[in-house]
Amino acid sequence: MKIAIIGAGLTGLVAGYRLQKKGHQVNIFEKTDEIGGLAGCFKINSAYLEKNYHHIFKTDTFAIDLIKELGLEDKLTWQKSSVSIYYNDEFVPFRTPVDLLKFKHLNMIDKLRLGLSTLYLQKTKNWKKFEGVTAHDWLIKHCGKKAYEIIWQPLLKGKFHDLYQEISMVWFWARIHIRANSKEKGGEKLGYLYGSLKNMTDKLSSSLDIHLNSDILNIKSAPKGLNITLTSGETKTFDKVICTTASNILAELIKDNQDIGDDYLKKLKSVQYLGALCFIFSSKKSLSKYYWNNINTSDSPFLAFIQHTNFIDQANYSDNHIYYLGVYLPHGHEYFQKNKEQIAEIFLDHLKKIIPDFKKEDVINSFLFK
Repeated sequence: MKIAIIGAGLTGLVAGYRLQKKGHQVNIFEKTDEIGGLAGCFKINSAYLEKNYHHIFKTDTFAIDLIKELGLEDKLTWQKSSVSIYYNDEFVPFRTPVDLLKFKHLNMIDKLRLGLSTLYLQKTKNWKKFEGVTAHDWLIKHCGKKAYEIIWQPLLKGKFHDLYQEISMVWFWARIHIRANSKEKGGEKLGYLYGSLKNMTDKLSSSLDIHLNSDILNIKSAPKGLNITLTSGETKTFDKVICTTASNILAELIKDNQDIGDDYLKKLKSVQYLGALCFIFSSKKSLSKYYWNNINTSDSPFLAFIQHTNFIDQANYSDNHIYYLGVYLPHGHEYFQKNKEQIAEIFLDHLKKIIPDFKKEDVINSFLFK
């Protein structure tokens, strides 16, 4: 068949790779000027790096199998993870039961409830029991109000903004369960592709027919298949179309198609999305002992402070340290209207507040991705 795929992120690339292997003729249309989507990468000095922080869990078996299939297994490294939370003006390790016992901002009952509820989620395989209940309600009930407000509420708010009380407990269970099953003797091990995920996207795309800067206007039924009309005015006919965009974008593309019912369009439009904003900078200076630092304070403009070079050696990045400052926000948030310099001022001023040793002049180069 002649198949069109809209979107050259990982979903689109893998779909194209699989279909082409089956003998189909595949055309991929990508709105931007590069492939990768949320797994997109950029060059920093002589190395490539993900625009958004990524690592692989031991439970990501489809990704691991694909890496092996693409002949990239020699680039996949498993490294010990380190996690802290920033609370009450200090960074404290928060990865093991011992770390929880040493956490001085909860009493012993709170610690016991938090530890037992986390262990329960780690061991429980049946996620269906968490359907129909929010993470907000379940965690308050089982961990206690204080533990929830100090540990989980800031992370839920940082991840889902004003929607944090509506998030399904199934999602929260999955995060805990996945991390628990990425542990080995000696602690959690996370995976990373040396040279970045660009290795994967390059391999997947090497034989595919990809049309960059190709924005789609609509998808309509045709006598034999489907017509795709580009914003340039060009129309192409295909037997099948796979759309890998957000659901609300698909709704816009097919809204004038007579064969699509209102109920389906309504369902597509019902999904709410948040945006991601990631500020990245490099420096000769090490700012943290940990790879992943959750910022559990309500006044922080970012949720996560990640020292990538506490995970992957700085020798891979011209001996510089690499940092990510990430946050999830509604699309209408003022930060999406600000440029890199404006975001840098807000984020780095706050970083100075929580890490007094940090100086803006230590920043070698910086990047902003939205």
